[in-house]
Amino acid sequence: MATTTTEPSAEYDIDEQPQPHDETPAAERTLPWPATATNPVRVRWRYAIGIPLVHVLACLAFFPYFFSWTGVVLAVLGLYVFGTLGINLCYHRLLTHQGFVVPKKLEHALAVLGVCTLQDTPACWVAMHRIHHRHSDEQPDPHSPLVAFLWGHCGWLMFVNRDFVNINYYQKYTRDLLRDPFYLNLERGWKWLFIYLASMAVFFLAGFGIGAASGGLAAGVQFGASLVVWGVFVRTIATWHITWSVNSVTHVWGYRNYETSDNSRNNILVGLWSNGEGWHNNHHADQRAAAHGHKWWEFDVTWITIRVLEKLGLARDIVRPKSWKDSAATPSA
Repeated sequence: MATTTTEPSAEYDIDEQPQPHDETPAAERTLPWPATATNPVRVRWRYAIGIPLVHVLACLAFFPYFFSWTGVVLAVLGLYVFGTLGINLCYHRLLTHQGFVVPKKLEHALAVLGVCTLQDTPACWVAMHRIHHRHSDEQPDPHSPLVAFLWGHCGWLMFVNRDFVNINYYQKYTRDLLRDPFYLNLERGWKWLFIYLASMAVFFLAGFGIGAASGGLAAGVQFGASLVVWGVFVRTIATWHITWSVNSVTHVWGYRNYETSDNSRNNILVGLWSNGEGWHNNHHADQRAAAHGHKWWEFDVTWITIRVLEKLGLARDIVRPKSWKDSAATPSA
């Protein structure tokens, strides 16, 4: 987690609004190499090695031995289970922006799904995203595509950001989260990686058991391997690029419902592909709102899921968009 300390900081205010310092319109703005990158540049090896490695492992899907229709189905379902529930709903709208409340046991279970996407621990993800909102498309933003598109997409992950080796940033931006021993424990050691490896083992053993029962040992190994390749590796890189596209594409291309100080955009393709995260201008205009689709046609699967949880009595204190209070055209779900 963090390795250095500075003066204690005030706790992050979830309702804090961004305070832009650059008066240049965001659409005309370009950013230099981030000042928060270490000098000299230091590579984050676990990402610089891990990201290409998982992409290479996902390429096994092109070999017939690792193909199964069950694996393909698991990959598609996994985008919802791990991506929509784990990242969109839990990491983003629940933990980062506190747009609603669920029972703690359910919250922790959803957080484990998020860990299984290999997008870092909840506290690290939340800290990064809160800093992004505080300084969106300005120099301290950890992943603005106004530096370079590939930087905003995934390049920023490959290099050490001095803010993220500074315990002060965790104290400020995730103190609320780390009061919970569950999240604090996830920051210790390599527990996040063990959870991901455990998910691989579950997929393989399930496939092995089914395959071996119907076709013998070799069939079990083949079927188990296909579930890992598709249900874990392919699904992982797909969820990565969905999340990364929100960071990159939706700060470059799309339309705007609201005037904001950043260059956030609503991008139809990303909005649909990400199950609602791509209505990003809406989100930056009203960060705490649990619904990102503000127009009736801005389809938001994550919001629909939150509404289902509400109907089941599992979600409460839901923050709805401010714009809905002044409009009869509230999307239904």
